[in-house]
Amino acid sequence: MVEIVLLLIAGVAAGALNAVGGAGKFLALPALVAAGLPPATANASATVALVPGAVVGAWVYRREVVPVGTTSTTALTATSMVGGAIGAVLLLTLPSESFDVAVPWLLAFATLVLAFGRRASTLPGTAAGHAPRLGPRSVLIGQLVLAMYGGYFGGAVGILMMALWSVGLGMDVATSNPMRVRQLAAVYATATVLFLLGADVLAHPLPLLAMLLGGAAGGYGGARLVRRLPAGVLRGTVLVTAVTMTVLYFLRG
Repeated sequence: MVEIVLLLIAGVAAGALNAVGGAGKFLALPALVAAGLPPATANASATVALVPGAVVGAWVYRREVVPVGTTSTTALTATSMVGGAIGAVLLLTLPSESFDVAVPWLLAFATLVLAFGRRASTLPGTAAGHAPRLGPRSVLIGQLVLAMYGGYFGGAVGILMMALWSVGLGMDVATSNPMRVRQLAAVYATATVLFLLGADVLAHPLPLLAMLLGGAAGGYGGARLVRRLPAGVLRGTVLVTAVTMTVLYFLRG
């Protein structure tokens, strides 16, 4: 019972972090592994569990979505869905041992993105005096690659999306956040369908349900609160969590 309560709390925190910056996997994945799920199964279960929170967050932000440059929002969302499906297929078809070995390095990569991604995203525009302008085709290619990563693992994929749009189009982070939430929901939704069909996430129903309920509540609350809390506090919390989890996974390996 205590384990389920802790998973519920972790789900709330993960859903809230996804609404803030797309880093919910840093809490959801370790919590499910601690509950006894194998890493690959825990990763798939975390994606499934965080879908409701992402969808709820997208609904909360529905009136604030701004197009990514001249790229069609419909095309961008469709690309996210296709990429999420490809990433999910890779997770299902590659040996689970490959994911076990990759997890610490994926976490380390995502942590670096969290720490330096937004700062680095402003450098090209600053150096040139203006932000580079990507065409719709380039934006969709970049989105496809990021969505594949999102379907396979997904740590900090939202930060990567906003970095791409900032570097390529000069979009402000606050302006692009509602679109990030929508695209995250699209990636997770298609990956979830494949995980429910091909992974053994349903073999662990109680941990999944606890994380799912917590993620939905956290996604709604996080989207509501993100405008009220200092950005530095939120970013610091996410970064400390990311560094801690990365170190623990390297030690575990």
